[in-house]
Amino acid sequence: MPKVLIVDDEPFIRLLLEQTLEDLEDEGVELITADNGETALQIIRDEMPEIVFLDVMMPKMNGFDVCNTVKNELGINGVYIVLLTAKGQEFDRQKGIDVGADIYMTKPFNPDEVLDKAKQVLGL
Repeated sequence: MPKVLIVDDEPFIRLLLEQTLEDLEDEGVELITADNGETALQIIRDEMPEIVFLDVMMPKMNGFDVCNTVKNELGINGVYIVLLTAKGQEFDRQKGIDVGADIYMTKPFNPDEVLDKAKQVLGL
C-alpha cells in the first residue's frame, strides 16, 4: 500500500493537507500524519512513505534537518520530499534544494498542485 506522510506542527495545515489528499485513499493510498520533525523521521524510517509533505519550521527538528538526514545521512532515495513552507526567499529555496528536497512549495499552497504532485509521484 502506497503511503503519504503529512508533517506540520499546525493542526489546521495538517487537516487541510489531509482533506486535499483524501481522494487518494480511494485508490489504496494510506495517509499518515506527524506534528514534529523527530516523529516524521521515525515514521520515514519505519514506514518508507513514497512522498512526504514536510513543513520547514517545526519543533524538535526542522524540515531542513529531517530532509538532510533522510537524503544525505541515511541515503534513503525512494522517498520524494516536498518542503512546504512560508519561507519563500530564494536563500531558503536554495537551502531546501541543498539538503535534498525534491521540490520546494511555498504557503499558501495551491491544493490542486499538491494533489497533482502526489498523484504524479505515486503514478496515479
